Amino acid sequence: MKSTPNRTNQLLKRATNASVAVALLLIAGKLVAWLLTGSLSVMASLVDSLMDAAASAINLVAVRWSLQPADEEHRHGHGKAESLAGLAQASFIAGSAFFLVVHAVERLRSPIQIQAAQTGVIMMVIAMIITLILVAYQRYVVKKTNSTAIRADALHYATDILTNLGTILALVLARWGWLWLDPVIAIVIACYIFYSAWRIGYDACQMLMDRELPLEIREKILCIARTPSQVKGVHDIRTRQSGQTMMIQLHLELEDQVPLVRAHGIGKAVEKEILRSWPEADVIIHLDPVHLLRKSIRRFEGNSPE
Repeated sequence: MKSTPNRTNQLLKRATNASVAVALLLIAGKLVAWLLTGSLSVMASLVDSLMDAAASAINLVAVRWSLQPADEEHRHGHGKAESLAGLAQASFIAGSAFFLVVHAVERLRSPIQIQAAQTGVIMMVIAMIITLILVAYQRYVVKKTNSTAIRADALHYATDILTNLGTILALVLARWGWLWLDPVIAIVIACYIFYSAWRIGYDACQMLMDRELPLEIREKILCIARTPSQVKGVHDIRTRQSGQTMMIQLHLELEDQVPLVRAHGIGKAVEKEILRSWPEADVIIHLDPVHLLRKSIRRFEGNSPE
């Protein structure tokens, strides 16, 4: 069941608030764990959480901005602020990964004994449980809202869970003298963070470049548009996503002699059915006289060079 616009706004705001609160809590816990253990894997996880906090703060601002209604300077709304936030997150995440690799290489050259490993493990387990709860809630919000910004946020918190698991493994094995494994796991974590940054950045770029919506959505739009018996054809379907708003444009082909009032009613009926499936959509329908349209096409093809 789809959320209403008001419900969607509430979910997005709660998700961003929860993300910032959890990020700050994780930073505090991991900072204590790092100071106690001196583990590079713990520091890697701490840096990841610092990036999470920065990205979540950007998300908080961007999501609120994207939910602002259209104004005179932004007639299509502010939805692409979510995609800009996704690009900013990708940059932060990639930067943190580079930072980790540099320090991990240095630690490989000069291994350091890890202290208070048991305390570090306990702190990381607590951090992982908190993160799991947040990711579960974020995925629920994404399912209801399809938010790019929250999806990106959930993705890098999911990588945080893997970071915590790797850190716990490094702390446990370090007690047995495997000091080299601490920086190696940090490098593995950094590589996964790079991959996550690429995925977030790619998705954000696709939305900023107005990529078409998935094929199944366009096929459903086409099916809805063809439903009225008066519609003789449909062409030039164009779709894109801007924040929470789906932009849908299409042309309906009607008989040449259909009265304007009746043609308008047919277009509004199609629009109403589309909005029934996607209440947040912005729908523009153009009406074309079918015979004049086809005559114009034939004339164009006849004038085209062979």
